[in-house]
Amino acid sequence: MAIMWFIKGNLLTMKWNWQLEDWREFYYQAELVEQFEQEFIDLSGQALGALRHIEKDGRAQLRVEIIRDEALQTSEIEGEFLDRDSLQSSLRRQFGLQVNEENKLLKEKGISELLFNVFESYGEPLSHELLQRWHGALFQKQREDAGQYRQHSAPMQVVSGAIHEPTVHFEAPPSSQVLEELDALILWYNKQHEKKTTPPVAIAAITHLWFESIHPFEDGNGRVGRALAEKSLSQSLQRPALISLSTAIQRKKSDYYAAFAKAQSGRNNEITPWMQYFLPLVIDAQQLSLKTIDFIIKKGQLLQTHQKNFNERQNKVILRVLQEGLNGFKGGLSASNYRSITQAPTTTVTRDLNDLVAKGVLKRTGERKGTRYWLNF
Repeated sequence: MAIMWFIKGNLLTMKWNWQLEDWREFYYQAELVEQFEQEFIDLSGQALGALRHIEKDGRAQLRVEIIRDEALQTSEIEGEFLDRDSLQSSLRRQFGLQVNEENKLLKEKGISELLFNVFESYGEPLSHELLQRWHGALFQKQREDAGQYRQHSAPMQVVSGAIHEPTVHFEAPPSSQVLEELDALILWYNKQHEKKTTPPVAIAAITHLWFESIHPFEDGNGRVGRALAEKSLSQSLQRPALISLSTAIQRKKSDYYAAFAKAQSGRNNEITPWMQYFLPLVIDAQQLSLKTIDFIIKKGQLLQTHQKNFNERQNKVILRVLQEGLNGFKGGLSASNYRSITQAPTTTVTRDLNDLVAKGVLKRTGERKGTRYWLNF
C-alpha cells in the first residue's frame, strides 16, 4: 500500500489530533488521491467548456446563483436559515448587477460579502489579514470580535446535548496557540500552491481539516473553513471554481461531522478516511455546479423561445419558478401556488396552466389535488 507522508511520526495513545506527536504531519494513500485528482481536472474542464455557451450577463447570473445557494447551505449547516431573496439582492449588488430594493439584513449581507471576497481573492496568498478580513465580512456589526481570533482562556469545545450534560465532540488548541498554529498552516498552504507538487484536491482536504482543528475564531469557523477549501481549489485552477461544496455537504451533513470526528481523534494523523470522505465530496460538488450551469443554459433557451408568448401572469409564475433553481418548488408547482403568486381566479389559473403545458413549457404529473407542474427541461 502506497502511503503519502509529509513528515514521519508515530504515537501510541489516543488524543485530539493537535496533541499528537505527528501533528501537522498528515499522510494518506497516494493512489486514492490520484484517482480523484484526474476526475477533478476533467470536471473542471467540462465546467469551463460549458460556460462558453453562456452569454456574459448569464455568466454573472450563474455566479450569483451558485454563490447564493452556497451561502444558503453553508449557513444552514450551522443552523442559520437565511432569506433567499435578500441574499440574492446582496450578491447581485456585489457583482454590480441591478437590484430592485436595498438589502438591510446583516446575516445575508455578511455571508454574501464573505463568499464574494473568496470569489475575488482566490489568487491571493493565504494570510492572517485575509482570514480576518473574511471573518469581519461575515459578521460585520453582529459581533464585537468580528475579524479577531479568539483570546479567552476557557477551552474551545465543539459540543452538543444538554447544557448540564454536554457531549464534547472536539476540543481545539488553547487560544494562546492559535497564532502559532495558523502560522504553520499559512506557511504550508502557500508553499503547496507555490510548488504545485501536491494534488489540488489533497491541499483543499488537508487545509479544511487543519483549519477546523485550529478553530481560530469564537464563531464562524465552519463557514470560513469551507470558504478556505473553495479558495484552495480555485487557486489551483487559477480561476474561480464556482463549486457547490456546502450544498454537497448539506445533503448528508451527519457524514461531514462523522468524518471530522474520526480525523480529529486517534493514535496518529493518518487521514486516509478523511480523504475518502472529502475527495468524493469535491466531485459531487463539481457535478452539482455542472447541473446549475446546464440549468442556466436551458433557462435562457426557454425564455428566449417562449417568454414573448407568455401573458403577464404566466411570465410572473415562470420567473418565480426559475428563481427556485434546479429543483423548482419543493414538491412541484401546484394550482394553489399559481393562484397565490398571481391572485388569479381558479378558472384563469387552470386555463393558464393548461396553456403552459400545451406550449411545452411545463409538464404535468399526478391527478386532482395531487396535480403538480414542472419545468419541461
